Amino acid sequence: MTTSLRTAVAGGGSWGTALSHVLAAAGHETTLVLRDETVARAVNERHENPRYLPGKALHPKVTATTDLQALQACDVVVLAVPCQHQRSWLKSAGAFLSPETVIVNASKGLENGSCLTMSRVLQEELPELAARYAVLSGPSFAAEVMDAQPTAVVLGCRDETLGAMLRSLFSTPFFRCYSSTDVTGVETGGALKNVMAIAAGVCTGLGFGSNASAALITRGLAELSRLGVAMGARPLTFMGLSGLGDLVLTCTGGLSRNRQVGERLGRGESLEAIVSSLGMVAEGVKTAGAARQLAARFGIEAPVTEAVCRILYEGTGPETAVRDLMDRPLKEE
Repeated sequence: MTTSLRTAVAGGGSWGTALSHVLAAAGHETTLVLRDETVARAVNERHENPRYLPGKALHPKVTATTDLQALQACDVVVLAVPCQHQRSWLKSAGAFLSPETVIVNASKGLENGSCLTMSRVLQEELPELAARYAVLSGPSFAAEVMDAQPTAVVLGCRDETLGAMLRSLFSTPFFRCYSSTDVTGVETGGALKNVMAIAAGVCTGLGFGSNASAALITRGLAELSRLGVAMGARPLTFMGLSGLGDLVLTCTGGLSRNRQVGERLGRGESLEAIVSSLGMVAEGVKTAGAARQLAARFGIEAPVTEAVCRILYEGTGPETAVRDLMDRPLKEE
C-alpha cells in the first residue's frame, strides 16, 4: 500500500472526476482542478459533478478549485484535460509544477496537426518532467467506476519503480492497476481504439449485426497494432488492457462517446450536429485525422481509419465507405 500522497486531477470532465474519486477512495488527499466555478462549488458542497456525472456520489474527501496554485503542493498530477488542449494547459500550468511532480496522463488521443502522443507533447513543453511521466489507459467507463464496479487499467511508465508505485497509488478494491514499461504502446492503443469505435458505431447505425461488429473489432485491432508498432510500441501490448480490452469496450459499450458519434453518423446525422449536442469530447474525431497522417508517413495500410476519415471530413456516405471496405482486393489475413 502506497503512503498517502497529495494528488490533483486536472480536468473536471467525467473521467477526471472519476479518477479523483478513485484517488480519494485509495486514501489520498485529492484536489480536482477545473475551470468551472459552479461545478467546483457543487463538488465541494454537494459532492457531485452535476454537469458530467449527475446523480453519482463523489467521495467526500475530494475538494475542487479553479486555482492552478493548488498544483504546487501536489506529489502527483493527473491530466484528464482533452488531448487537443493539453499543450496549452501545460504552458499555463508549468510554473506551478515542481520538478519532482509525477505526471499521469489519463486522456486518450493524438495531437491534431503534430500527430504527437501526449508524452511527446510533455517532452516538448516541460522536458524536465519527462522522466516522471506515466499514462493511464484501459477499458474504463467513468460512470461504472463511480459505481465501484470492478475495473482494470494499465499504467505505462518507462521507470519500473515509479510504475510500481503508481499502480499501488491508484488501486482500490474496485479499481485494479497493472503497469507496463511500453509507454508508446499504452498511449497508441488508447488513442487509436477511439477511431475504431467510431467505425463500430457506424456499423450499428447502419443496422448491421454481430458479424460486422466482430469483423470490425478484429480488423481494427490488426490495424492499430500495425500503426502502433511502426511508432515503436511492442506488439504484445495491444493484446492487453490498453489495446484489445479498451477496443472491445469502446466498440460495444453503450456509454462510449466515440461509438455514439459513429452510430449517429450511420443514421444520417451530420458531424456538426452530433458534436454540438454531445456535450463531451469524443477524442476519436480529431485523432482519426492524426492517425491517417501517421499511417501515410509510415507507409502503413489503414483502411478502417481511412474510411472513418472520409466519413468525418470528406462527406462520404457511411454506406459508400462500408461498400468500399468490402470491395478491397482479397488477400491473406
